[in-house]
Amino acid sequence: MKILSYLLVYRRFLLIVLTPLLLLPLPLIIKTKEAECAYTLFVVAIFWLTEALPLAVSALLPAFMFPLFGIMGSKQVASAYFKDFHVLLIGVICLATSIEKWNLHKRVALKMVMLVGVNPAWLMLGFMVSCAFLSMWLSNTSAAAMVMPIVEAVAQQIIRAEAEADELEMSCSNGSINPALELHENIGEYENPDWKEKEKPVNGYNNNVDSTTCTVEKENGKGNEQNLPPAEAERKSRNDKYSGIFKVMCLCVAYSATIGGLTTITGTSTNLIFAEHFNSRYPNCQCINFGSWFVLSFPIALVILLLSWVWLQWLFLGFDLKNMFKCGKKKTAREEASSQVIQEEYKKLGPISYPETVTLVLFILMTLLWFTRDPGFIPGWSSLFPKYKSYITDSTAALVIGLLFFIIPAKTLPRTSNGENTVSGYIPLITWKEFQSCMPWEIAILVGGGFALADGCEVSKLSEWVASKLTPLGSLPLWLIILISCLIVTSVTEVASNPATITIFLPILSPLAAVQPSPGEQGPIIHDSYLRLKPFM
Repeated sequence: MKILSYLLVYRRFLLIVLTPLLLLPLPLIIKTKEAECAYTLFVVAIFWLTEALPLAVSALLPAFMFPLFGIMGSKQVASAYFKDFHVLLIGVICLATSIEKWNLHKRVALKMVMLVGVNPAWLMLGFMVSCAFLSMWLSNTSAAAMVMPIVEAVAQQIIRAEAEADELEMSCSNGSINPALELHENIGEYENPDWKEKEKPVNGYNNNVDSTTCTVEKENGKGNEQNLPPAEAERKSRNDKYSGIFKVMCLCVAYSATIGGLTTITGTSTNLIFAEHFNSRYPNCQCINFGSWFVLSFPIALVILLLSWVWLQWLFLGFDLKNMFKCGKKKTAREEASSQVIQEEYKKLGPISYPETVTLVLFILMTLLWFTRDPGFIPGWSSLFPKYKSYITDSTAALVIGLLFFIIPAKTLPRTSNGENTVSGYIPLITWKEFQSCMPWEIAILVGGGFALADGCEVSKLSEWVASKLTPLGSLPLWLIILISCLIVTSVTEVASNPATITIFLPILSPLAAVQPSPGEQGPIIHDSYLRLKPFM
C-alpha cells in the first residue's frame, strides 16, 4: 500500500521521466527525421494531455529538441513562437483589460437583462445573451466570471422573495395579515431549522403568526414518510424548490460563455490557433478574417444558443409558453425580486463615466475596422493601400486600437470654481501592470509551441508521411471524414484543454483537406470541400 501511495504522489514525476525513455526506441531504431520529429510530437502531446508539466513549459520542448535532432535551427524554431496571432491577442487583451477595469461588462450585462424582462425564462435568456456577447470579445473564462456575481445576486434575491411569499400565503390562510412584502439581505434565518422558535418577530411577522405557522407545519408533517421535524421538512422542500433555479442559472452562464466564443475569431484561443495555422499552411489564400468568420459562425452560434436555452428551460423549470408570453399580469414574488436586484445593481454603477465611454468608442472602432478591412463583397479600407494590401491583417487594426488604451488619459482635467483646468497626474486607460495581469501568457507560449511543432513536421516531412498514410481516408465521403474527425477531437478534449487538443490535431488532420497532386502539378491541392465553403469566407 505504501508503494502505491508513493506512486500516486509522484505520478507526474514518473510520467515526465518514463515518457521520453519509453518512446526513445522510436528515433534510435528508425533513425529518420520523420521518426525524430514524431518522437518530439508524441512527448509534447502526452505532456499536454496529462498536464504532467504546465502547458507552457511543455510547449518549450521543441525549442531545444528540434536543434538537438538537427531538424531546425534554434533561430528558426524561436521565430515560430511569435506570430501574427500574438499581435492580435495583445490588441484584444488591451480591450478586455479596459472593459474589466472600468466595469463596462457589468453595465452591458445588466442592461441586456433589463431589456428582456424579469420572467424566469426571459431572465435566463438575458443572462445567456449578455454572457455570449461578452464572450465574443473576451475569453470564455473571463466572461463567465464577470456575469456569475450578477447571477448569484439575482438568484439569492429570488429565494428571499419567494420564501417571504410562502410565509405570507401561509399566514393569510390562517387569518393573519402581513403588512408588506419586504426584501432582506440576510437569508440565514430562512436556512436555520430553529428560526421559528425565536421569540423575536421575524421579517415583520408577529409571534402569533409564527406559532400558527409552526402548528400548520406540524400537522402537515405527520404524514411525512421520513418523519422529519417540521422545520427540517420545510427547509428540505424549499431547497428542492430553489435548487433548479441555481442550477439552471449557473449552467446557462457556462454554456453561453462557450457558445459566444465560437462567434468571433477573437472569441477564444482555439479560433485564433486555427486561423493562424490555416494562413500558414495556405499563405496564398487570405480568406480567413474577422468578417468571414463572423458571417459563417454567427448563425451556428445563434441556433446553438436558442436550443440550449430551450433545453435548460425544459429540463429544470419546465417550458411553459403560456406563462412566458403573458401580458398585463401582476409580477410574481420571484419577478419582483429579480427586477429590484437588477435595477439596484445598475443604479450602483451610476451614470456612464468618461473611461467607459472611451472604452466603448474604441471597442466599436476596433470592431468596425475588423469588419471593413476586407469584407469581400465590397472593397475594404485595406484597398487604400494597394501596394501593401496583403501586409495588413486583423492584428494591425487590433494593435493600433490597443496602443490607444495606453495613450488616452483615464480622466478629464478637473476644473476649479473659476472654471480653470487644474493640473493632475496623467494616468492612461490601462497600465502595463494591469495588462500583464490579464494577458494569458501560458496560452501565448502554448500556441507558439504548436506553431513550432507544425513547422518541424513540415521541415522533417512528417506531415507528408502522415498525408500518405491518410490517403485512404481521403476517399471516404466528406460527411464521414468530418464525423470521424469530430469524434476523435471531441473525445480527446474531454480530458485535455481545448488549446492543447487543437494544437495536437491540426498538423495531423489538416492533410485530409488536401489531395495528392497530379504528376505535372506542384504542391497539394485544396480539397473541393473547402472550395464549396469559399463563397462564405
